[in-house]
Amino acid sequence: MRLARLELRNWRNFRQVEFAVPSRLVIVGANACGKSNLLDALLFLRQVASPGGGFQEAVRSRGGLPRLRCLAARNFNHGRITLRADITRRDDASAWSYELTFSREPRGLHRPVVVREIVKKAGRKVLARPTEEDRSDPERMTQTHLEQVYANRDFREVSSFLRSIGYFHLIPQLIRHPRLGGEGSGNAFGTDLLHRIAKTRARVRRRILNRIAAILKDAVPQLRHLELVRDEIGNWHLEAGYEHWRPHPARQNEMDFSDGTLRLIGLLWSLQATGKGPGPVLLEEPELSLHASIVRELPTLLHRVLQAGGPQVLLTTHSTEILKDEGLGKDEVLVLVPHPDGTEAQPLGSVPNCQDYLDAGLSPARILEPITAPKLPFRFSGA
Repeated sequence: MRLARLELRNWRNFRQVEFAVPSRLVIVGANACGKSNLLDALLFLRQVASPGGGFQEAVRSRGGLPRLRCLAARNFNHGRITLRADITRRDDASAWSYELTFSREPRGLHRPVVVREIVKKAGRKVLARPTEEDRSDPERMTQTHLEQVYANRDFREVSSFLRSIGYFHLIPQLIRHPRLGGEGSGNAFGTDLLHRIAKTRARVRRRILNRIAAILKDAVPQLRHLELVRDEIGNWHLEAGYEHWRPHPARQNEMDFSDGTLRLIGLLWSLQATGKGPGPVLLEEPELSLHASIVRELPTLLHRVLQAGGPQVLLTTHSTEILKDEGLGKDEVLVLVPHPDGTEAQPLGSVPNCQDYLDAGLSPARILEPITAPKLPFRFSGA
């Protein structure tokens, strides 16, 4: 299964956007235009569907509904927030549609409440809330059916898909010192990377780590092997062997790895350890800490992962190296453009004269530079 289309209304930067999601989607835009907030809409749905998460916690952990509602929307959508995800199979263009509209109680505790929850399969409604039971017991509207095992039986496939959404924005310092992430950080920023690797079956883990090591040999000088080991008190560590003048390789673990090496390992694990048929993997600025020559190869790497049956990938980036890739299609680049009434989202092909520019040999990076680049030079005052 894969995400086919996403619609957001009144969500953070976005008054209303709707766009198709191909197997590989590169999201670009100026600073603070909403790239991370767009990905967070999918993470919100993942949290709603996940054990230990749920609708109330998903809203609370983001600072409450006022922080989620688009400031530019005025009373659009009656002040309500709507998220809709269309999910398809490779052989079915209209498998599932999940829509969640929510607001908060007008009085009392002002809790977040579900206003509408719609699930469709092949265009036929499987769930339409509020139901008569919901109207007779408004307390039911503080939870979604998506998060309730007894209530999502007829569309549990949707819940499972949303729970399987992956996210990668690894912070190397939190791998080396996971306690810095604080309690309740979950898998944000890679704090659970070593734990996820350890939970993978030993044979599969070994195969993936060998594959990652083979890729790293071209990117990290002298690195020859990579494995997961346990220390004397039971903590897991990534350990690499480095060739040098001595007859046996020197051993280092994540405490010694460079930021770029750790981020590249985490990125490769996220793409290769998910198996076939999972939810999409969300990559936030994967170019950080990586050499430009490595960044230049990321689109090709993603294409090969997809060709091998790997996960759908959505990534945000500021990297011109990624956008220089000649294989990126017009439908694989989503451009976010901020306006006073909220950020708009349009595929690269909708940019005026885009095809003429491409025919003239310009890369997406050159075409989008006037739209996404900040106005320079910056003007500083004071000393």
